Amino acid sequence: MIDEEIKDKRIAVLLSGGVDSSVVVYELSRLGLHPDCFYIKIGPEEKEEWDCTSEEDMEMATAVAHKYGCRLEVVDCHREYWDQVTSYTMEKVRKGLTPNPDVMCNRLIKFGAFHEKRGHDYDLIATGHYAQTERDADGRKWLCTAPDPVKDQTDFLAQITSWQLEKAIFPIGHYIKDEVRQLAEREHLVSAHRRDSQGICFLGKIDYNEYLSRYLGEQQGDVVELETGRLIGHHKGHWFHTIGQRKGLGLGGGPWFVVRKDIHRNILYVSHGYDPAAAYRQDFLVRDFHSLNGVLPPAAVTIKIRHTPEWHAATLESQDEEGSYLVHSSVPIHGVAPGQFCVVYDASHHRCYGSAEISLSDTDRQL
Repeated sequence: MIDEEIKDKRIAVLLSGGVDSSVVVYELSRLGLHPDCFYIKIGPEEKEEWDCTSEEDMEMATAVAHKYGCRLEVVDCHREYWDQVTSYTMEKVRKGLTPNPDVMCNRLIKFGAFHEKRGHDYDLIATGHYAQTERDADGRKWLCTAPDPVKDQTDFLAQITSWQLEKAIFPIGHYIKDEVRQLAEREHLVSAHRRDSQGICFLGKIDYNEYLSRYLGEQQGDVVELETGRLIGHHKGHWFHTIGQRKGLGLGGGPWFVVRKDIHRNILYVSHGYDPAAAYRQDFLVRDFHSLNGVLPPAAVTIKIRHTPEWHAATLESQDEEGSYLVHSSVPIHGVAPGQFCVVYDASHHRCYGSAEISLSDTDRQL
């Protein structure tokens, strides 16, 4: 992190109680700073067990803030989360798309609702994301990848706005995960050995399918083999399944892969095999490209469509519709699903240009 960027700035730290945000507080404190810390509360609507803002989280966040002489405040963004992020998720799922709630949580809650409530009083907002920033010769701020390809989280940040990026700092982004753990152990932080959160944070211990069932219910539909049109089983609703899915289908004689969905007739199309060609796509359409700083991507880029350590070389072909591109990947990609975000980087996957939503193809629309 560049010390000049934080000189004489008021800094708010989003402190979750996990090891990453705890080390953020340490990193700032070793520079002689005592930032104000904030714990964002996103609780359940009704059932207490849906609450991921656990007592343990608060205890650890409180201990870390106290250790470094920082003030800790709880900011309740419960209603904003359920009104905005859950609404976004359910709207996409109803349409048969594959949304990413964590991406929108960063834009709408961590750098959105929190900013409206408290963050506007601060010059910078620090988080424990594995990402970096830099400025080019023209003074533009760029979101850049972290050196740890497994933990890099630029894909989760690729929908934040330009002003949100201007306020964001990522004090641990230059570390790999093992280094963060080592720092936490050396500093005797209470969160040093906490396991990383898995899945979507707000669900806590609740299964994602149970979350969907609560809002969308169940609706039995057919499971059909794509190549033959043969009925091979039934499902409880297309919204419980994603393109590329292999596990959890409950079909015998597998493996089976979900390769298409007919939303109007509630039909899942599956393909039988260990690596069916139908589960891959090399060319696909994206719409509504969101630039992080106003710069549009060149033709030759690298991309990723999910949170993995791999980037794929690709070319972008601009379409007539503004913000739409036809993506030509250098290799076939497994499980390309409408609704996912295609995140676009430069050819060396260092700077992130932004992201766009993968769109239904003409073939999908005709089903």
